[in-house]
Amino acid sequence: MRNIDFDPFRRTSIGFDRLFALIDETLEPEGRYPPYNILRTGEDSYRVSLAVAGFAPGSIGVTQHQNVLTVSARPAEKGDKAEYLYRGIAGRAFEKRFNLADYVEVLGATFEDGLLHIDLVRRVPEAMKPRRIAVGVNTTPGAGESVKTIEHEKAA
Repeated sequence: MRNIDFDPFRRTSIGFDRLFALIDETLEPEGRYPPYNILRTGEDSYRVSLAVAGFAPGSIGVTQHQNVLTVSARPAEKGDKAEYLYRGIAGRAFEKRFNLADYVEVLGATFEDGLLHIDLVRRVPEAMKPRRIAVGVNTTPGAGESVKTIEHEKAA
């Protein structure tokens, strides 16, 4: 994987710290586990699906704090100490963070067939939505009358 050096941009950019931090977090190799999909299910609705095979629904935590959705899990402690000849299903603990846009809320989370589905919706307040302004007609007296022009004498 290529490493991208953002130092030249950081030296000449002011106020983009959060953007560079988001890019750095995305490029981290541990950010790839567990695998996930992000789907758009409507104009303002989304679904994040994480492959969490080997985890029980009770061992998974989903929290939203401000604009960050955090999904974490710890593998259940098993009493038997089985000897694996090959272990291809990762069962390690993880904490996955998703940065959410303003006004995005978590509707709920479901666990189905080894996938954790988290449904999200963007609810923009009415005051923030664009609104159409009706154009009215000026009804004050004299508004529709013709404009009178006073002629000036020509200078000699």
